[in-house]
Amino acid sequence: MPALLRRLCLFALCLALPLRAAELTIDLGHGAQVYRTEQLLARPDARTVNVPDDVSFKRAMHYRAVPLKALLQGAHAEDALLFVASDGFAAEMPAAQILQAHGSEAWLAVEDPAHPWPSIAGNKVAGPFYVVWTDPQAMRIGPEQWPFQLAAIRRLAPAAERFPAIVPDPALKPDSAIRRGFAVFQRTCFACHTLNGQGEARLGPDLNVPHSPTEYLRESLLRAYIRDPQSLRLWPQARMPGFDRQALSDAELDELLAYLRHMSGRKAYPGRP
Repeated sequence: MPALLRRLCLFALCLALPLRAAELTIDLGHGAQVYRTEQLLARPDARTVNVPDDVSFKRAMHYRAVPLKALLQGAHAEDALLFVASDGFAAEMPAAQILQAHGSEAWLAVEDPAHPWPSIAGNKVAGPFYVVWTDPQAMRIGPEQWPFQLAAIRRLAPAAERFPAIVPDPALKPDSAIRRGFAVFQRTCFACHTLNGQGEARLGPDLNVPHSPTEYLRESLLRAYIRDPQSLRLWPQARMPGFDRQALSDAELDELLAYLRHMSGRKAYPGRP
């Protein structure tokens, strides 16, 4: 057989082979469940979801998606859930936010290998699985709660139990600004940053050791950086999103900074007693 004909035959064979499906692992503590792309796309509860202002694509998008809570059978409202992406991002969310949603609804968008999604900024890909929200403003869903390149979902004990070095002084009153800032930190920062060397994420630097950003940036610059990272350091390849007032109110930003200033006096270095 002539070489050109052999190449054409091999090319036709490759086209005829099914595209390799991706897998998502969900472990809620009673045995891991693995979902494949074709299984999810064929589910009877899969539907087309319209997202008018997608956080990652910065435009309207349409997805084939499954209600996320339908995949979390066995989870409890008091559980914490860790969403692990293949690029190192790890977002922790309370299960109640998904199971007992009031207005906003979480969906697992599933990329069809035959019809891949476009690239997002920096030629990154969002697939194969992506958590998207309808009506995110109803529950003030922040950008860190839209994990893409999703590979696994795991049930966790509360962050304070797993990572004691991120917990503020136990003597603080429950309603103190610092304790409220600790909750804001877990929601907005812990998906990308560690603190005192503790945490699951590996995208951003540690926010307390060797120095807290409250120690080397004056407050006005730190506030501007959190609102719009490019306003302080022009770096098109940077991965940190800005947090506008819809995602992070001025009061919540005050509380976050109170927590970070407090923790700058409670440093714990990884590997040291």
